[in-house]
Amino acid sequence: MSESQQHAEGPRTPAKRGGGDPATRGRTTIADGVVEKIAGLAARDVIGVHAMGSSFARTLGAVRDRVPGGGRSATQGVKAEVGEVQTALDLEIVVDYGVAIADVARSVRENVISAVERMTGLEVVEVNIAVSDVRLPDEADEEEGAEPRLQ
Repeated sequence: MSESQQHAEGPRTPAKRGGGDPATRGRTTIADGVVEKIAGLAARDVIGVHAMGSSFARTLGAVRDRVPGGGRSATQGVKAEVGEVQTALDLEIVVDYGVAIADVARSVRENVISAVERMTGLEVVEVNIAVSDVRLPDEADEEEGAEPRLQ
């Protein structure tokens, strides 16, 4: 190859493999349960949220906690619908007596949206919150495990 031909072609650069941005090479899917777990943990972090789920679900959860390997479900009281780029959430919470429910709901919504969007990259289009109960200060908590009646 003559010197004039080499200058006409320009310096050789290595060819790119795979072509394009690595972020566009393949799909990432996120299961509903992943979003539910993130949302459940984020909601529980808010002061004023006593528990997640209906009283029936919490009772079943307390029974599950007593079974070896049962463990507490982080998704209790959370239902997610996950699409390719968006998600919608329904949460059922129990609040502590004396808190401003509207303020707790706003804080839960903000915390859940922030956590889910940051961790998954999905756009949260809505977070519906149902307050199913208020825990009074003198109520025994079935989740903490009352003393057994029989020994």
